[in-house]
Amino acid sequence: MKGDTVVEISGTCDPRFRRVQEAFEKNFQTLGEKGAAVSLYAGNQCLVDLWGGVRDASSNTPWTADTLVNVWSTTKGVVAACMVMAVERGVFDYDDKVADYWPEFGAAGKQDVTIAMLLSHQAGLCGFRDAARVEDFYDVEAAAARLAAAEPFWIPGTQSGYHAITYGVLASALLRRAEGRTLREFVRTELHAQCGLDIHIGLPSGSSAQRATLSAPENLESAGIMTDLSEAQVAALANPPLDPLQPNTPGWQAAEIPAANGHATARSLAALYGGLATTGEVNGVKLASPSTISRASRIQSDRVDAVLSTRARWACGFLGNTDGLYGATPSSFGHSGWGGSFAFTDPELGLGFAYTMNQMGTDLIGDPRNMALIQALYESVD
Repeated sequence: MKGDTVVEISGTCDPRFRRVQEAFEKNFQTLGEKGAAVSLYAGNQCLVDLWGGVRDASSNTPWTADTLVNVWSTTKGVVAACMVMAVERGVFDYDDKVADYWPEFGAAGKQDVTIAMLLSHQAGLCGFRDAARVEDFYDVEAAAARLAAAEPFWIPGTQSGYHAITYGVLASALLRRAEGRTLREFVRTELHAQCGLDIHIGLPSGSSAQRATLSAPENLESAGIMTDLSEAQVAALANPPLDPLQPNTPGWQAAEIPAANGHATARSLAALYGGLATTGEVNGVKLASPSTISRASRIQSDRVDAVLSTRARWACGFLGNTDGLYGATPSSFGHSGWGGSFAFTDPELGLGFAYTMNQMGTDLIGDPRNMALIQALYESVD
């Protein structure tokens, strides 16, 4: 879809943010976009809700207002929001020790790991030490038991290392022991049923007709694949190696993988972050107080990440704005996903912004499509 391709864009856009629409259209014309959506909320007011292209490139099935797509690690921000809700309700506190709720977790020197450390990728459990298959993540409780018994890759709290898939396993196991529900159940009842958000862990039953099919990056070798990996990097990124087309398989769609198999619309992600940016309410439902949200977004680790090999500012599950990743406001926070998706909040401007797509890009950080959209947003508010 490069060159002079003209793609019909549907939806609405407040005239103040016409630059966002122009950037969105240009992504199709010059950057190979296949199907995508972008949305902007100010609090609970939708200012931009655009979509276009195809949700399945092989059949040219059009992307629609309710198209769901696997957003990879953008899911982690949704998980962080669920943990904010649990803290708000007194289920646990970020300063509590994980082992207080999950005694088995305290094995092998992990007895003092706090929930804040766990959520900020400091627990040293970025992957399995023994050989693993993708299917090992399909049984979240079995995976959690393996991690609870494991020796960490570093002394917890001394460094951060991106828990690419294990983050969701650990968070779901903790929540179930403390609150009674897994993360998939929590998202289904609290965010979907109560708040009306089209956000799910896994693909909900009966939603196949809404699902967008992912397309792999054209040159996977340029998609941030690293060589000479450390032991921790191998565990996090290559044990097992993930196929970018794995989300197109029924097994992945049916599983609970709260770090990577969230399915959502850009509209719902933006609405969630719009609420986090202001009163803590989404569609009239109180998620958390601004003070609890502020605690969740407080940076816990600001250093070169041992897995990503780049600076990362980790909060309690959210990624703090790092080197302008989320625009011009230093206090912005959210999460991005493999291939290009993102969702974040700018608390100073009271905005929630999100982008989803099915053509995966080749940049782990700085996808040119999402950079163009974020730049257009901040040009609109200058």
